[in-house]
Amino acid sequence: MISLADTSAGQEPSDLVGPVREIFSPTGLLSRASNFEYRPEQQQMAMAVAAALQDRRHLLVEAGTGVGKSFAYLIPAILFAVAHKKKAVLSTHTINLQEQLVEKDLPVLRQVLPVDFTFAMLKGRSNYLCTRRLRKALQQSDSLFTSPEAAELRRIEEWSRTTQDGSLSDFPVEPDPKVWEHVCSERGLCTPKKCGFQSEQAKLGPVCFFQRARQRILGADVLVLNHTLFFTLLNGVEADPEGGVLFKNDFVIFDEAHTVESVAARHIGLSVSSGQVRYALQRLWNPRTEKGLLATLRSASNVRLVADVLRETDDFFLKVEDSCQELARRSGPESPGRGDGDRPPPGETASRPWKELRIRRPDLVQDSLTLPLQRLREQIHDLIQTSEDKETGEELLECRNLSLNAAPVEVADFLRDRLFGSGTSVILTSATLGTAGAVTPPAGPSSAPSPGEGGSRAGGFPGPQGPGLSAQGLPRAGSLPALRYVAGRVGGEDARGLQVGSPFDHRRQMTLFVAGKMPDPRDPGYEDALVHWIEHFITRTHGKAFVLFTSHRLMLQVAGRMEAFLGRLGLECYVQNTGMPRSTMLEKFRENRDSVLFGTDSFWQGVDVPGEALSNVIITRLPFAVPDHPLVEARIERIEAAGGNSFGEFSLPEAILKFRQGVGRLIRTKTDTGIVVILDNRVLTKRYGKAFLESIPPCPMEIV
Repeated sequence: MISLADTSAGQEPSDLVGPVREIFSPTGLLSRASNFEYRPEQQQMAMAVAAALQDRRHLLVEAGTGVGKSFAYLIPAILFAVAHKKKAVLSTHTINLQEQLVEKDLPVLRQVLPVDFTFAMLKGRSNYLCTRRLRKALQQSDSLFTSPEAAELRRIEEWSRTTQDGSLSDFPVEPDPKVWEHVCSERGLCTPKKCGFQSEQAKLGPVCFFQRARQRILGADVLVLNHTLFFTLLNGVEADPEGGVLFKNDFVIFDEAHTVESVAARHIGLSVSSGQVRYALQRLWNPRTEKGLLATLRSASNVRLVADVLRETDDFFLKVEDSCQELARRSGPESPGRGDGDRPPPGETASRPWKELRIRRPDLVQDSLTLPLQRLREQIHDLIQTSEDKETGEELLECRNLSLNAAPVEVADFLRDRLFGSGTSVILTSATLGTAGAVTPPAGPSSAPSPGEGGSRAGGFPGPQGPGLSAQGLPRAGSLPALRYVAGRVGGEDARGLQVGSPFDHRRQMTLFVAGKMPDPRDPGYEDALVHWIEHFITRTHGKAFVLFTSHRLMLQVAGRMEAFLGRLGLECYVQNTGMPRSTMLEKFRENRDSVLFGTDSFWQGVDVPGEALSNVIITRLPFAVPDHPLVEARIERIEAAGGNSFGEFSLPEAILKFRQGVGRLIRTKTDTGIVVILDNRVLTKRYGKAFLESIPPCPMEIV
């Protein structure tokens, strides 16, 4: 039996590193499993996590593919949470990893570890059915819903009698959002007092599903959620919880942490759209269906007022769009509203050839919405005061909250204060946190030239079998060249930093090919050369390839030109954003080994295809971001205005991180083999090219 060190009465257990070292040792607790493989890198990471938790320090740790990083942070997190009566908050970027943690890893560890612990998945409250709101919606169905919507409400009511989870994920077919909005849990409307175990609702029928989930969440030792929900909640917490970040006495571990900055930037701040405004107003009254909350109160004057505000809303956003059209026209075809990698969203026509525009002045159009909204707000307030239907009044109260928004150019200051200044441990981990890779010990002699030899490990950490250690033994992440960029972007410069390499033998498993004489993309022969080399390497592996692009337009053009060629080889071709859902496309690619997948941004990362199905990753262009996204453009301008070099300080490290993610799609297990092809000779001809080659694991390289 492994346990934390015994302590005298009133003292907390102090040694976590020792037990964790033993668990991950060649003869430790995990070695009893038939599929156990001792990995020094995993043990080293686990000890670093244990030391950070024990010392109440923060940690940025890059762990190469195959390290087994989920167990490396889960085991010390569980032991520490139980011993110190803390809550471990685990945040991931992808649903796949969430499901792996909740359905596989945590149940296994509950059977294996010598401590009892509970875990739960945290979803946004709007995912859950509120039984009290359902009861009220059924009573007011004639006034709130059309006939098809009323039928949908009855389907939800029938489902509520059998569901165990009470959340959207338990539906065979998700309900109509317009109906679900009236019955889901909503802040201010669904509270323990109104819907909980001691409420009036509990006497009338089932307790609200969110309140049941809330009880499990508050009592769980380990919580799993996604980055989007984490930062949405963090942005809404007005005061720091005592000794925690989201909850009292918690600590936070971010997996897939290379996405933390981008997700935080989207969810810290405010946003509003024409759809959001219309949706909120039509909840009060929908002129087309003549249904809504105001219909239940028979308030004709307020109905007319809502109709007026809806017309003002349409007029306001039409003026915004017209002004943006004029901005794009003045800027010309090379305007920052459209980059090579952009594409029109579904339904967009040539009349609006821009996807996003940066608005540089506050008076783009006259504010014609605030006054009508304020009038409506005042009228609704009066109606709430005079209404005898208290519950409907509460629903109306929630409909008044509208706001116009802005996003921060940088999130580092916010995160430095709210995360790293919280007084509890925050740990970030990913396979790619560094702009250079960790050094992998040589696997044997190799005569072929190898990229990556110039990398350096973020050092200072004793070896896995070394003496006891503390988080203070690791250097600051901000002082390490490889981790400095990401640490600065998320405000974690003072966190401890560590890189552990992959246990895979990339010298044996992977070969790198670089096209030495590619034309410039502006040359007429560029696309011909691109098609030639893609066909060459796809033939070499008979498909089984990801072809990664930075331009959606170019991807479609190349895929179209190669259609006949792929048909002659008997290869199926899947092209992103051509109608097939991404998840379906990926599943078909996994199942069909004679296939090729053409993808852009989202296929560079977060995609796991182990085995022979993916034996070839072709990178058509180094993934430099085109500075046409308003946030990217603003960041570049800010660096330049401060006298910095935006290419070296922002564009290059961002491209290297994405490049490392793309290369990382290939080798996912110790038996995988394959090739990575770079069809961009800037890695050979530009001074910065060496940084790309040195950022990936050492492997044989051939210039073609």
